[in-house]
Amino acid sequence: MKLTLTVHHRDGAARTGSLRTARGEVRTPVFMPVATRGTVRSLMTHELAGLASADGTSAELLLANTYHLMLRPGAEVVQRLGGLPRFSGWGGPMLTDSGGYQVFSLSPKVTDEGATFRSTYDGSVHLLTPEGAVGTQELLGADIQMVLDVCPALPAPRSVVAAAVRRTAEWAARARAARRRVDDQSLFGIVQGGVDPDLRRESAERTVALDLDGYAVGGLSVGETRDEMLPALDAALAVLPPDQPRYLMGVGDPVSMVEAVARGVDMFDCVLPTRLARHGTLLTDTGRLNIKRAEFAADDGPVQPGCPCVTCTTYGRGYLRHLVAVGEASGAALCTVHNLTWVLGLVGRMRAAIADGTFDRLRADIAAVWA
Repeated sequence: MKLTLTVHHRDGAARTGSLRTARGEVRTPVFMPVATRGTVRSLMTHELAGLASADGTSAELLLANTYHLMLRPGAEVVQRLGGLPRFSGWGGPMLTDSGGYQVFSLSPKVTDEGATFRSTYDGSVHLLTPEGAVGTQELLGADIQMVLDVCPALPAPRSVVAAAVRRTAEWAARARAARRRVDDQSLFGIVQGGVDPDLRRESAERTVALDLDGYAVGGLSVGETRDEMLPALDAALAVLPPDQPRYLMGVGDPVSMVEAVARGVDMFDCVLPTRLARHGTLLTDTGRLNIKRAEFAADDGPVQPGCPCVTCTTYGRGYLRHLVAVGEASGAALCTVHNLTWVLGLVGRMRAAIADGTFDRLRADIAAVWA
């Protein structure tokens, strides 16, 4: 199911648009909350439906992790229970990654056949191949699945990155040949190449030649600086088709998101908002706020005045600090609600600025606070 991006507004290379997936329309730019095991950490799935920024921007597309779900509870179990959208209670459009990033974080044995790794749950040995990643994601049943790629940590020798580019392209071709669900599930290719613009360009060309349903840029925000990341991103985007979605994987800090949208990126995911929330760090229009600081102990004001989330409209900073300080699960949940609402609000602000032709002003405002 090839995804075509219908562009609604442009401001330079930045664009707003919409994608029609098997389970509904998704507006872009879009940020995908990460539901690693079929749920966003600290939240119940039904709570996601209640997240909306001041302009009404809500969660429209959810990301789940193939590596974890294939091990617990198993892709076959998820399929028997109706597929991931029904299993999770989300019901709307979803994307599953291939599990490659998690597998490669375990230092697997990698051959042309695939990656052999040990489960973090019970130590059992598994071989993940390009064909196996496709089959597993077809059982999980999300709207979008990702090819299995090789994601080297950075910095890495050029020879290592070049080998990852070659193997990623070969695995993507095998994934394309193995797919069976072509009517209701999209397959995205992934561009690798580290911070080397030439390798990024080569990887993008080899991936686009496969004529896939959408394209992602992976292997960034894995140890490099933003100044190294952006030229590599530029090199990949110069090759990717302008009428299909462009997904920057694993990037969610405000400056990088805005800079990527300025270059024509449409999709993002990141655990940053939820991970920060679990440690009591909140995202606000004036920067990060550490709710554990003593100065908030007797503060009855909201985390951010004007924020429409239930955390800000119902609870004061002092109470939130108390919950986080004593380790109450509700503290992490309320911080997560706020952080996801704030990121969705940033996405809404980007869409509005692109439509109004004021994206450069927003870009400068975000850089002034977050750079």
